[in-house]
Amino acid sequence: MEHITLLIGIVIVTALVFDFTNGFHDTANAMATTISTGALKPKTAVAMSAVLNLVGAFLSVEVAKTISGGIIDESAGIRPEVIFAGLVGAIVWNMLTWLAGLPSSSSHALFGGLIGATLVSVGAHGVNGDKVVMKVLIPALAAPVVAGLAAMLATKLTYRIGRNSDPKATAKGYRAGQIASAGLVSLAHGTNDAQKTMGVITLALITGGVVAPHADPPMWVIVSAGTAIALGTYLGGWRIIRTMGKGLTDIEAPQGFAAQTGAAATILASSHLGFALSTTQVCSGSVMGSGVGRKGAVVRWSTAGRMVAAWGLTLPAAGLVAAGAALLADQGTWGIAGVAVLALAACTAIWLASRRKPIDHSNVNELPVEPQGAVTAAIAAVSPPPAGPVAPLAATIPAPAAVAASADAAPATA
Repeated sequence: MEHITLLIGIVIVTALVFDFTNGFHDTANAMATTISTGALKPKTAVAMSAVLNLVGAFLSVEVAKTISGGIIDESAGIRPEVIFAGLVGAIVWNMLTWLAGLPSSSSHALFGGLIGATLVSVGAHGVNGDKVVMKVLIPALAAPVVAGLAAMLATKLTYRIGRNSDPKATAKGYRAGQIASAGLVSLAHGTNDAQKTMGVITLALITGGVVAPHADPPMWVIVSAGTAIALGTYLGGWRIIRTMGKGLTDIEAPQGFAAQTGAAATILASSHLGFALSTTQVCSGSVMGSGVGRKGAVVRWSTAGRMVAAWGLTLPAAGLVAAGAALLADQGTWGIAGVAVLALAACTAIWLASRRKPIDHSNVNELPVEPQGAVTAAIAAVSPPPAGPVAPLAATIPAPAAVAASADAAPATA
């Protein structure tokens, strides 16, 4: 390893913190349905997911190349403090959506942070617009739709094949299938998402002159990024697991198997092609598709609407936070220190707020109460109303007292 300055060291540490938040933020992608159907105990599920995320980090570097030499033009004057500001924007948004229990995209938070910081510090020429469209925006629109359709068809086919079988006899087999497919999603998540942090660290090393332009991530970068995302995964993002497993639809074992298999296939294919898509959007789309695919299932579209609104807000919101951080970081050493202090204070405040109503492995399978607070209120306010004669989403959000009174009485299955 060549000489690394203090600033680049700070960027590397911040990138690994983001990778850690990515791990616990996205644990739900692989394990929410497996936990909600009882196929695996919660702690066993997150431990398995952590190990497979670590293994997946070593399988490819194509997505890392998209980050380190794709959406941001490394030759346009990008400095390490720009990358630092972008990471701060991504971390703060990840923490806010985790507090709200919303499975938003860690990937898009990272992209939005990097783009926002680059626009402020370098200008529009520092962003490769065509790469953003082709490698980020188009996959963001297509991936959840493709995964949702695949999961819907797979769910219909699964129930059709097993229509004459004893549900109790087949449930055990489907749960075993869920464990295998959840492992595949975890492997795919490590292959896709751990690489994003590898790409950011490599970009920082390139801008600091530590490695040559267009270089692959060094081995120590791969190891550290894989370890950070695995550790975050093991700690478990229980708040988002509850939303994915219980808040979108009531999931049976055949649905969980179909949803996870479709999601894993989509993520692995995109990783091979170098598309840095959102695993959160893919897995959420699969869960919704499985709900549509099972006859009699109920998809909670109010929750889905808030999720989609959060997806739309992620890029600009993380970008705005990163732009403000970049303005401060550009002032010099004191500015960088100020950004670090403010980011630490914000994350600490969010964590303390989460302790008021803690969610962990012991209560993760309880029916979720509609989340409250400024973040979810803002997301609900911009949620588009559904097409047709259905009431607007805002009207479907019950008051906290009504939710509390009806939560225990809500049926476990549709």
